[in-house]
Amino acid sequence: MDVILASASPRRREIMGILTNDFLCVPPDINESAPSNISLESHPQYIATQKAKYVSKGYRGSLVIACDTSVIIDGKILNKPQNTEHARRMLKLLSGKTHKVITGCCISYGEFEHSFSVSTDVEFFELTDNEIESYVQTNEPYDKAGGYGIQGHGALFVKSITGDYYNVVGMPISRIAREASEILRKSEESKQREEPKTNYFSH
Repeated sequence: MDVILASASPRRREIMGILTNDFLCVPPDINESAPSNISLESHPQYIATQKAKYVSKGYRGSLVIACDTSVIIDGKILNKPQNTEHARRMLKLLSGKTHKVITGCCISYGEFEHSFSVSTDVEFFELTDNEIESYVQTNEPYDKAGGYGIQGHGALFVKSITGDYYNVVGMPISRIAREASEILRKSEESKQREEPKTNYFSH
């Protein structure tokens, strides 16, 4: 059985290595947007499901794992900053407040598909203009939801965290490991039920 991580993220690739070193990375080519009629908190799970569906089409028989992460504050989703000024505004919005990091996940294997979300609360210290300016001049904010990386220099902004640290990085690996094991168990049980029973009384 092949294991596929539906992502191009180097951070998710690194975290996936905690679970197994035997996997392939296949970036999904999808429009990463969600319908307007679902809640902001549901967006990551919806997008993760679309990622898994897309990659599963080309890798039937493989275990496919997909994730999508959003930073939510004041009823807004903060995606990856588009430029320096955008990153600056994001960090000012996060300064001194608690925001929510939600990672939606989808695991697909054969006929089985399961999606779920994991939420973590992150509180920032009050940030000075100098701290923000120094940070936005680095390369760190620009490929990360919310404009910061908790696994890098962005850790210096974090006052407290309630929930799964790896979820903030972008992949709640402990929950994924358990959900993947459950899907594999259900698949094995399904196969056993479908196996023909031997009739010892037949001639």
